[in-house]
Amino acid sequence: MPIELNRRDLLGAAGVGAVALLFTRVPASAKPVRFQVTLSDAEWRKRLGAERYAVLRKAATERPFSSPLDHEKRKGVYVCAGCRLPLYPSTTKFDSGTGWPSFYAPLKNAVITRTDRSLVFERTEVLCRRCGGHLGHVFDDGPPPTGLRYCMNGLALQFRPV
Repeated sequence: MPIELNRRDLLGAAGVGAVALLFTRVPASAKPVRFQVTLSDAEWRKRLGAERYAVLRKAATERPFSSPLDHEKRKGVYVCAGCRLPLYPSTTKFDSGTGWPSFYAPLKNAVITRTDRSLVFERTEVLCRRCGGHLGHVFDDGPPPTGLRYCMNGLALQFRPV
């Protein structure tokens, strides 16, 4: 018996498919990146604790305005909470009003980016170059001189005063 599809069936199937695509995380790239610091999930959990593990290893986002680093004003450097790689100098930090520590530029060779399609719209995810930890996202609405806003999770960072 042949299957007969009418216009309503086709549109319904297309709609279901579109919704499924919206809520399915698409891999950021087909080619896996190898990082200098690699640990098992159990080792990362032990090293980071539950909250930091969720952010750095599972790309969770902390609640806005929950990080004390959002209000940090001293001179120093922000390092990756996973591997301690220096990421952002305090001189590039600014108050974005978003509730997360924000910077207009990372240190040279500190971070990498990749496309994040985990939401309905596409974003640019920021990762620690050395361990691959999820730090946050970068947007093009920041201040001069770069016009960028590196919106970072405070749990992904640690501050080292100088």
